[in-house]
Amino acid sequence: MATAPSKPTTPVKKESSGNSSAFASLVIPICFVIAVLLFIFVFGDASHYKGGDPKGEPVDVFGTVHKGGPIVPVLMTMFLMMVVFSIERFVVIGKASGTGNVDAFVRKINSFLNQGNIEAASAECDKQKGSVANVIKSGLKKYREMEEEPNLDVDQKTLAIQKDIEEATALEMPMLEQNLTIIATLVSVGTLVGLLGTVVGMIGAFQTLATSGAPNQAELSSHISEALINTALGIATSALSIISYNVFTSKIDKLTYAIDETGFSIVQTFAASHKNKSRY
Repeated sequence: MATAPSKPTTPVKKESSGNSSAFASLVIPICFVIAVLLFIFVFGDASHYKGGDPKGEPVDVFGTVHKGGPIVPVLMTMFLMMVVFSIERFVVIGKASGTGNVDAFVRKINSFLNQGNIEAASAECDKQKGSVANVIKSGLKKYREMEEEPNLDVDQKTLAIQKDIEEATALEMPMLEQNLTIIATLVSVGTLVGLLGTVVGMIGAFQTLATSGAPNQAELSSHISEALINTALGIATSALSIISYNVFTSKIDKLTYAIDETGFSIVQTFAASHKNKSRY
């Protein structure tokens, strides 16, 4: 019994993975440096305090944030990371979707498949571009190869097409999920670091209350502000990270579904057309 020929698959391109790792390793320290500079020279500027004294009361939101203490730059770093990686994922996933609407592209491909027009479907993939189009074009290319393969039966040819689509999907999808782990990590770490800042601020507040005599009201207020500012920044970073992560995973699921739907149509079209031919 003949078996499907084993052809070497296209090697996985490691450039995108390497570029993504290099991008992440650069973004994190750069965001930290920017956050520290903003904290010291922008938020900590004397103009944001009464009398120009950074030890005094803040007069605007910048001075109030600066009162959050040394943990604020860490939280600002996480916030900047969330923004940068969200923009990067938005660009990458947008390119993966292609030049046109994915749903409209899938409908066109299915229409061409129903007509048996494989060449038109392949040409539509060239117009669309992106990860979805690349996977579908790979399946269509295998479709044409199997039409000219004389040594396999219909089931083996169908299995070969399905396997080719799965392999092409496995090569394209990891690129879409890169750096999402960082955004997912910020969801929990942002809250925890904000909580750490809250605890540090409350410790300082209680130490002020524990001093003999009347507590220094300005110092007590400063520690309470530190606690609340860190809480607010931590929650904001975590909340925005959750939204960003869910939006991108939803987009990736949509692309995956489009690939699965069209891949199934390719396989079923090939099986139906060639089983009908074998009856005559």
